[in-house]
Amino acid sequence: MAASEALAAQISATLQARHNLSVNLTWLAAILSTSRTPLPPLPALTSTVHFRLLTSDFTTSLSTSNASALLPTDINDPNTKERKLAGNVPLQVLDVEDIGISKWSQVEAIERVERGEEVRGREVIRTLPAEAGEGPGDNPAPTNAAGGATRSSGPHKYLLQDARGTKVVAIEKVTVPKLGLNDDGMSIGMKIMLKAGSVVRRGVVMLAPEDVTVLGGKVETWDKTWRDGRKQRLKRAVEQENVEGVR
Repeated sequence: MAASEALAAQISATLQARHNLSVNLTWLAAILSTSRTPLPPLPALTSTVHFRLLTSDFTTSLSTSNASALLPTDINDPNTKERKLAGNVPLQVLDVEDIGISKWSQVEAIERVERGEEVRGREVIRTLPAEAGEGPGDNPAPTNAAGGATRSSGPHKYLLQDARGTKVVAIEKVTVPKLGLNDDGMSIGMKIMLKAGSVVRRGVVMLAPEDVTVLGGKVETWDKTWRDGRKQRLKRAVEQENVEGVR
């Protein structure tokens, strides 16, 4: 075995043992080929690869050879009343929605930040009075520096994706720390580990703190695109609800 292959195998084994992440060796070889010469010590190099994993697209950076580390291909089947995951499954967050606050309140929260409300850290310290006729009469939600609802209690709905590209909807049974649209600052592309035994009901993953390990990270371009388009997506959803409401 070549020295580079041995190094990749050693890093891969360490990441599997420590974090349950099975690295795609082709992706890893490309990372190592762009590393500075001479290479840093193995612990530092392994930490760098781990960081790069958390900011990557799991569909390219993780191996799909271990079926137990992937979502079942039929996970979205609504006819399956309940199942439990056989193994720990690493996933990335593609979307998050607060279903505990009305969509229009979330639009108003974003617009208050856009109008230049003073924000100190994550706390809004000046609140503008609600504008007449601006929405369907919801109380405005407090905002944080990112234009989201502050300390939202959720529940939240997520779109998650595994290394194979299989997507699944997940809903919080109980608020999961470090996830959601709140002061914890979750980002799109963040990585989580859904633990073995996690329950899927009618094609929807039921999330609780004991089922999830938050690994962190984000994909910068995904996160920016999601945030830039969030207000328009919420507005379109409100318009669609209004259309359906008058049918």
